[in-house]
Amino acid sequence: MVGVRTPYVCIPSLVSETQFSEPKLMSFQFNPIHSSSFSRIHQKTSSKSKLFTTISSSPSSVPTVTPKPELEVDSQGEKFDWYAQWYPIMLVCDLDKRVPHAKRVIGLDIVLWWDRNENTWKVFGDACPHRLAPLSEGRIDQWGRLQCVYHGWCFNGSGDCKFIPQASPVGPPVHTSKKACVAVYPSTVHHDIVWFWPNSDPQYKDIITKKQPPTIPELDDPSFIKLTGCRDIPYGYEILIENLMDPAHVTYAHYGIIRTRPPKVKADREGGCPVELSVKKLDIDGFLGDQDQYGTNKFIAPCVSYAYSSPVVDKGEGIVSADGTEKPPSRQQKAALVFFCIPVSPGRSRLIWVFPQNFGIWIFKVFPRFLTHLGVNIVVDSDLYLLHLEERKIMDIGLANWQKACFVPTKSDAFVVGFRRWIKKYAGGQVDWRGKYSGALPPTPPREELMDRYWSHVVSCRSCSAAYNRFNALEVVLQVASLASIGIATATKQNVKVMVAVAVLCFAGSKWLAHFIYKNFHYHDYKHALH
Repeated sequence: MVGVRTPYVCIPSLVSETQFSEPKLMSFQFNPIHSSSFSRIHQKTSSKSKLFTTISSSPSSVPTVTPKPELEVDSQGEKFDWYAQWYPIMLVCDLDKRVPHAKRVIGLDIVLWWDRNENTWKVFGDACPHRLAPLSEGRIDQWGRLQCVYHGWCFNGSGDCKFIPQASPVGPPVHTSKKACVAVYPSTVHHDIVWFWPNSDPQYKDIITKKQPPTIPELDDPSFIKLTGCRDIPYGYEILIENLMDPAHVTYAHYGIIRTRPPKVKADREGGCPVELSVKKLDIDGFLGDQDQYGTNKFIAPCVSYAYSSPVVDKGEGIVSADGTEKPPSRQQKAALVFFCIPVSPGRSRLIWVFPQNFGIWIFKVFPRFLTHLGVNIVVDSDLYLLHLEERKIMDIGLANWQKACFVPTKSDAFVVGFRRWIKKYAGGQVDWRGKYSGALPPTPPREELMDRYWSHVVSCRSCSAAYNRFNALEVVLQVASLASIGIATATKQNVKVMVAVAVLCFAGSKWLAHFIYKNFHYHDYKHALH
């Protein structure tokens, strides 16, 4: 069976396959979306300056090649405000309405919970005003209020304190004090994802009427099926987003996992080849990238990396008309890759992926969601460790020195250079943490802990956590069946060989299943030197 092709990661159509088709936007065509579809990529008429496709200092031993100026850059002195943007938090399908959910986004600790009285998701600051206990450890009470389990204070969907158990019923109504209120962030559901505005000032209460999260047409099109997932990543936002903009690394970092389209002339075993990328438009809202004849990549600041190209005509058989002639098929295969890259804290980020496509839909209607996640997690893990270490090397030399330290002479790095150009020119060179952090990265844990899938994905994914529980239950059943078979054979003295064989098979099955659970839901290492 051939996997479903997407530009950077590929989802297998059979769980037994270990390779995934991957055309890097070069052997598969996707749906083109007009620039006007994006409210945040604006056309500006201000004065322009030129930026080269790639910029780097060149060692004296390497001939200097002057790239042609291709990128139009808005030269106005605008500054990107990190706290005046919508940020995605979680996929709705992975949220449990019965419990509050703790998340951190752009350094803010928030709690996401379902307000059944208003029939909507709410986002609060994750601190009770009483003694700052985390509300995410609380519960939703019988009246649909968010309750802090430390002392029982309760809050409605507007953040107002409605009950303080320790306050005298005949005394002053202390629960009505503004000091008893919780910080409430504007929130909305868009593209089946909960988003929030990271400013709890009341003036932003109705910000959704003035500014909306970025819209991607395929994600609202009912003819598309969406393959979705989420994972916490142990390296920073900048490294995550530029990695997803870099198709040239796939043939090497994901070798043996993702199949790529072989080049006409194969220079090495992996099949790397020149990749013609260029950035055509860059402004405060992001940039528009071109992949020569193969498609387009859009970076919509601060979180969205979106890859698509031209549609492909369905290669299935045409319809035979009454006169015996065959009409060509009219259906066009369309797909795209949408990555939501979320800054969490220095050295940590979160990835939400959505892969919309309008073909092969029946496969994914019967294909368990957790199986697609197994494939995506293998891809994520195969370059996770090296990117974690790369980020530390960049921090050692200093973010301001990235351009001097990194030699990027080919056009395959144009999107990465474009992103670094954007963040330096408009966004202060890095995420604005507003003084919450010293700038130091967290220490590197042991490899097995760094690449652990359970806490970074399984616990927050309803599909994978359900599969994990079922597989663990099956493992216990097999162990019990093995012991029961031995007991029956010993007690009855009948069909001893058969019962012993059953016991051995059940025991072997339980051991295999335990290995499967560990490798797919906890830790799966990837040794590049052995692939």
